[in-house]
Amino acid sequence: MASPIIHHVSVINRDRYVTFDFYHKLLGMEFLLKTVNQDEVEMIHLFFGDKTGRPGTEFSVFEMQNTPSKKFGTNSLERTVFAVPSEASLQFWLSRFEAHEVFNCEIEYYQGKKYLHFEDRDGIQLALTPLRTGAASEHAPHKSADIPLEHAILGIDSFQCRVRYAEASARAFMDLHELKLIETYEHHQQQVTVLGGENALFGQQLHLIEDRTRDIEEQGVGSVQHIALNAKDRSFLTGVEERILEINFKYSGIKQRDFFESLYYREPNNLLIEVATEQTNFVKPKTAADDYDAIPLFLPDFLENRRSYIESRIKRT
Repeated sequence: MASPIIHHVSVINRDRYVTFDFYHKLLGMEFLLKTVNQDEVEMIHLFFGDKTGRPGTEFSVFEMQNTPSKKFGTNSLERTVFAVPSEASLQFWLSRFEAHEVFNCEIEYYQGKKYLHFEDRDGIQLALTPLRTGAASEHAPHKSADIPLEHAILGIDSFQCRVRYAEASARAFMDLHELKLIETYEHHQQQVTVLGGENALFGQQLHLIEDRTRDIEEQGVGSVQHIALNAKDRSFLTGVEERILEINFKYSGIKQRDFFESLYYREPNNLLIEVATEQTNFVKPKTAADDYDAIPLFLPDFLENRRSYIESRIKRT
């Protein structure tokens, strides 16, 4: 069975309602969970994905209302690319984006494939591309009233990082995560290194764009906060931990995240990487998912005794 390379992506937005409307109502992704950041419980954390919420489809958003917008630069987690069923799907989405005034770059070629690059309301960089491997019928996209299933977003196709020293990042990803070099190519006079794995869900890839000319990104609203790479099980996760200790990367230790276990580390270009176990105990709560305010706040067991305080702190006035 295919396993993802990319477990999930987490980004920073400014407003929970705008985020909910964009990712659930406009993009048609399943709304999985309304919760809080377990390390900063006064911060809303929203999860989107497919109907199952499985790793490889999850996209999460932290709400940071008073944070400045990012300043674009290198050493950044730059763009999430979602898989859609076909090239015809790109035309459907282009028309939908134009109707809803979503910034986009129209359909263009990149790495020999058609892509539709676009941004969310806070400038998060995104893209759509036709499914790389397998058939769309193998997947479980959210069924939306105004988005036909033959054009629905399936999951995460790939992720693009912009770094000063691509070889250093590539070596770390290959050593720690058993990824392999797929190819290198030039795009807009910049060298791109592509990493992949055996039997990866959606044929997922990591793209490392080498950019030594720009200043370092200043993270803020519109940034990717971290990308989580997949660990097939706890044994794989502890193996990553052992290799991190051998090379002396800064890391967090293994954390229990209720639905999975994970650790965080900084790779050579200072990108924040989470490593999360694929085996989860996630069960999507039954909610009225089209009405944000009617959706109850989920809290892990260890935070339940703080529910009244947390709900008072995250309440919008």
